[in-house]
Amino acid sequence: MLEVDNLTLRRFLRARDHNVDKAAAMLLKYLKWRREVAPEGFVPEERVRREIAQDKACMGGVDRSGRPILVAFAARHYSADRDLAEFKSFVAYFLDKICARIPRGQEKFLAIVDIKGWGYANCDVRAYIAAIEIMQNYYPERLGKALMINVPYIFMKVWKTMIYPFIDTNTRDKFVFVDDKSLHETLRREIDETQLPEFLGGKMPLIPLKDYAQQTESALPLPLHIYTSVISISDLISCTK
Repeated sequence: MLEVDNLTLRRFLRARDHNVDKAAAMLLKYLKWRREVAPEGFVPEERVRREIAQDKACMGGVDRSGRPILVAFAARHYSADRDLAEFKSFVAYFLDKICARIPRGQEKFLAIVDIKGWGYANCDVRAYIAAIEIMQNYYPERLGKALMINVPYIFMKVWKTMIYPFIDTNTRDKFVFVDDKSLHETLRREIDETQLPEFLGGKMPLIPLKDYAQQTESALPLPLHIYTSVISISDLISCTK
């Protein structure tokens, strides 16, 4: 338990450049949010069933560093069909799922975001910003890298003008836009062929999130409010030493 506590606290500290006051404020904000979004320690499947059914997020293999891979399909999300509250719960749901796969000795995951076929019907700036804010505020230092692939020009315009300003400095560099010409080389530098998704020329089939729905609650990462009795400012300070 203590090891998990320390690793979690260190992630919050790193996210705030080891500023204890800022890290403590971030942690308290997280605890409040977590009690609201997952009072039982996990996000119930029934709360996000409609989002899960769209297969916009799938599980892949692992990269060359042993980080589990999450694959997202931006063109499967439609702004006219989404409920923002459900979508926010869905973000917490799939982040819990991918974080549960992170092995001991590793703290992060790799994301592949496929934007092929994305158009105006898929554009949902409010949802994109909400997802990024949830990830960077409540799952700090969990994203290792996000490979943005098959990116149309119009998406880049939306990203640079309407989304990028809302990403904090510690997260911005983790989004890597891969040029089509270097896609093959970049993917194989990061991921072995046996772990690369089949739709990208590899041998690993993707598993839709709905097929993870029967996992037990114990397979999910424990929410920090379980540990509140041992978390304090002094704990944050000791983790910097």
